[in-house]
Amino acid sequence: MKNVAQLLKLKLKHTAQVHTIGPDQPVLEAVQRMAEHNVGALPVVADGQVVGVLSERDYARKIVLQKRQSSTTPVRAIMSAPVITVGLADSLEACMAIMTDSHLRHLPVVDNGKLVGLLSIGDLVKEAIAEQASLIEQLQQYIRGE
Repeated sequence: MKNVAQLLKLKLKHTAQVHTIGPDQPVLEAVQRMAEHNVGALPVVADGQVVGVLSERDYARKIVLQKRQSSTTPVRAIMSAPVITVGLADSLEACMAIMTDSHLRHLPVVDNGKLVGLLSIGDLVKEAIAEQASLIEQLQQYIRGE
């Protein structure tokens, strides 16, 4: 199975950048940014460091259900923190284990302290399916004697 760097290289062919938000920005701006870029979470970055993640789940549970105002509530008040990150050399299996054990849907990727990508559970599942399909094709070719 590939590592994080290999998956990000493939992913970045389709998306040129990681969209982020600052901790002092209003939650409404974060939700608008997520909608604009069709993403379910934003890494929260302060002074170049990932300090949290804001997801649609955070919004639903900490704004909607608690009847808070998204236009006046800062991102830092509802973001998930401390943030769990992975590095470029980490295996996708390790990422899946982290996401499963920690009940996460998004994992920021950090290299030398700097955010370089964001992996979703969907990215990992898609890659696992592709690898299984490739393995099945190789086994079928072997059985056919090709």
